[in-house]
Amino acid sequence: MTGPMQSGAPAEPPPERVVARVRRHARVLTVPVLVLLAVCAATGFAVGNLPETWMEFALVGLGALVVLVFTVLPYLSWLTRRYTITTRRLILRGGLFVAVRQELLHSRGYDVTVRRNWLQSVFGSGDVRINTGHDKPVVLVDVPNPNLVQRVLHDLQEQTNTLVAERRRFEQSAAPDGAAAWGGR
Repeated sequence: MTGPMQSGAPAEPPPERVVARVRRHARVLTVPVLVLLAVCAATGFAVGNLPETWMEFALVGLGALVVLVFTVLPYLSWLTRRYTITTRRLILRGGLFVAVRQELLHSRGYDVTVRRNWLQSVFGSGDVRINTGHDKPVVLVDVPNPNLVQRVLHDLQEQTNTLVAERRRFEQSAAPDGAAAWGGR
């Protein structure tokens, strides 16, 4: 630091850190894995038992198409959708063919709700619904341990609001005539 530090100055905000990276619960990949196993077993059994060679090629092609549509695409969809929680914001990324990125700042304020159906309760997952007060709420779909995610988001929002309030109090006390607070000279 090159200059003297003013007394009572608010602390510099800490650098942004990643708190958590979250994806949908991995149980959504159960059906794609079962489809992969069934197609491999059926194709492996039938390939040597068909009377014509072209039938075997058609069966292998059909099996590859089924694996692509019902296993590879769902896996890639699961892999590309992720939620990153940092000390300053929540970043939502997704999209298989078109990448979409959305950010929610903790300082803007929002309401966090957890919703779980019976299957999610059994596996310890749930939907975290974030209402920002705008059009439609943002939903973190089927995340593992949603109550922990909710608590973390509340804590980060509270910490951010405390830092912002401290900075505002300092700025208002630094300008006793109100000129600096309103941008005048």
